Amino acid sequence: MMQFFHDVNIDWLGKMKVYAALTVVIILMGIYTFFLGRGVPLGVDFKEGTIVYVKFAPGTRAEDIRTAVQNGGVKEARIQGYGPAADNEYLIALETAPNEQALDAGKQAIVAALDASPLKGKFEVRKADIVGPQVGDQLRRQALLATAYSMVGMLIYLAFRFEFIYGLAAVIAVIHDTWFTLAVFSLTGTEISLTVIAALLTLMGYSMNDTIVIFDRIRENLKVSRRESFIEVANKSINQTLSRTVLTSGLTFLTVLALYLFGGQVLHGFSFALVVGILIGTYSSIAVAVPVVVLYDNWKMSQTGRAAGKGEARESGKREKVRA
Repeated sequence: MMQFFHDVNIDWLGKMKVYAALTVVIILMGIYTFFLGRGVPLGVDFKEGTIVYVKFAPGTRAEDIRTAVQNGGVKEARIQGYGPAADNEYLIALETAPNEQALDAGKQAIVAALDASPLKGKFEVRKADIVGPQVGDQLRRQALLATAYSMVGMLIYLAFRFEFIYGLAAVIAVIHDTWFTLAVFSLTGTEISLTVIAALLTLMGYSMNDTIVIFDRIRENLKVSRRESFIEVANKSINQTLSRTVLTSGLTFLTVLALYLFGGQVLHGFSFALVVGILIGTYSSIAVAVPVVVLYDNWKMSQTGRAAGKGEARESGKREKVRA
């Protein structure tokens, strides 16, 4: 494998207090944005509404479309381009009241507004999707269940492959990544759609894979480094896998960054989640997952030492009684 770094000796786990402080900041940021700020901005996929896909004549701008629908009485519609820019295709999304008549009326209002504007004759409605309240609720439940089932499956897998604490540490890191990504979406006002949920599930698997690589190296080193403490073995393992982490994460990040910059508006949410998630996922594998296992090992060693101390005290008491 290509090696970017040779004989790296960085004390990653000597900075666990810094990692803990950053994690607290991330948790507080999420609490603020979810409960005191904007909350999680859900797209039309998870709420009732109408999405009309329209192809316009060359030269039509998003501002022209927004002006047309607003002048036609359609307020707070979301205009978003999709596909290649040369195709001049846009989707117009509108949240509507929770009944089927109003949902269908949303589509008619959008078309009527375009017909009453200078854009009349310069557009073609490709299709329209109507998301009802029951569908929106079902999609929200399915998204949450998909995320929960993924975490449970990964926990079970790692518990069998390593130990339960390794699986728990990896799941905590994934929750950390998801929480941070959703907080960034809330801060930037970027809507959560079905494609974003797909990106989050992708990130969960990506972050988990990076964590497993480090855990696997820790397990290998524990077999041959019996005289070293667990924290020393963990530090060595992170340094040994650093080249792989930088190479894999770096190339993936460049790919999704290009997707974010040049992929168009339809993929904006998906690629934005990947850009944020790959950065935080790489960080959490080193700064969240491994420290959790180290803290557990320190606690286990302290419990073992305490039990040994109690055993020695009992033996000493018995000897004193014999002497008496």
